[in-house]
Amino acid sequence: MITYDHIMVRFGELSTKGKNKKDFINALAINIKNALKEYTDLTFDVRYDHIYIGLNGTDYKPVMDRLTEISGIHALSLVHKCEKDIEVIKEHALELFKLETGKTFKIVTKRSDKAYPLISDQINRLVATHLFKNVPDIKVDVHNPEIELGIEIRAEAAYIFASTVEGAGGYPLGVGGKTMHLLSGGIDSPVAAYLMIKRGIQIECIHYASPPYTQMAVIYKLEDLLKKLNRYQPRIRLHIIPFTKIQEAIYDNAPECYCITIMRRMMYRLAARLAKRRHCPIISSGESLGQVASQTLQSINVINEVTNMPVIRPLACSDKLDIIKISKKIDTYDISIRPYEDCCTIFTPKNPKTQPKLEEVVEYEKKFDYDTLINEALGNIEVKIIDSSGEDLL
Repeated sequence: MITYDHIMVRFGELSTKGKNKKDFINALAINIKNALKEYTDLTFDVRYDHIYIGLNGTDYKPVMDRLTEISGIHALSLVHKCEKDIEVIKEHALELFKLETGKTFKIVTKRSDKAYPLISDQINRLVATHLFKNVPDIKVDVHNPEIELGIEIRAEAAYIFASTVEGAGGYPLGVGGKTMHLLSGGIDSPVAAYLMIKRGIQIECIHYASPPYTQMAVIYKLEDLLKKLNRYQPRIRLHIIPFTKIQEAIYDNAPECYCITIMRRMMYRLAARLAKRRHCPIISSGESLGQVASQTLQSINVINEVTNMPVIRPLACSDKLDIIKISKKIDTYDISIRPYEDCCTIFTPKNPKTQPKLEEVVEYEKKFDYDTLINEALGNIEVKIIDSSGEDLL
């Protein structure tokens, strides 16, 4: 029986990579094989323009669903591989056409093998004529067909397909290095983490815990969020930094309206030092411009002053509704809205400064020995590694 027997993986943005393209493709192939390791009958043919996954009897639906979550994949097509002989192509196209539902159709051929004796338009006409002869009551509709049958003629074989599914896009995980990502447990930071992963950046996460003011439920919430992100990065390191003493010192030595600004400066000092220790060249966060007092341009400028390490804010110009939409797509929204407060929300001042002055902040910070507190916090980090098996490993 003629049926679809391969999945064609299309690269999209990787096609712009020039001399580095081979490295990107190899990284993507490794990520795909790791993601699909439970499907032991699959075979992989990695080429310069596509990756072909042989199904060998495996149900294609769960495989396709998993592939749509892997960054670096532009699109996927369920295809049938056959000989390049035009009579074989015509007959196999007919059998595959009968598997589809619809009465209007269009044939689209791409002839990558320029040595093939027939041009694309000739192949289109020959296949369409064969369909007309063998399937009653069908007609061509080049603008809005119910069935669009694609044919690709390549050096090694012909591929026939009837549908293409959009992939995650972006770059393969790991090709862009690592970031130290600030993870609060709210809606924004997991979405920002997902967007960093999608661009090929591997994340390590940092969280500031303030017991007894914050609950252990916040940590469980973070673990559940990271298990969702494991769909996109199978193994994520979470650094939990004790922040209570630092917060108490801030509130003892600065007016309440400046506390959030100084807290964020301490967080970035800690993140920068840990990032260097963990060989992460950048820091990232879920901050969005103007969303809260610490995210005005003036506040960000004062907060950023503590480090010269680049800080990436993928949500900087995003609308909150768009952020929520992505959080629902990646299934983190319901976890993020659990009513457990982190160290920022539980200490939110009534009237925070939206236009803090750097010279005033520096004066308040001089009143306590924050370097000693930072070193103490860095010496008492709790590390959790959340992997795709759902286990919590040290």
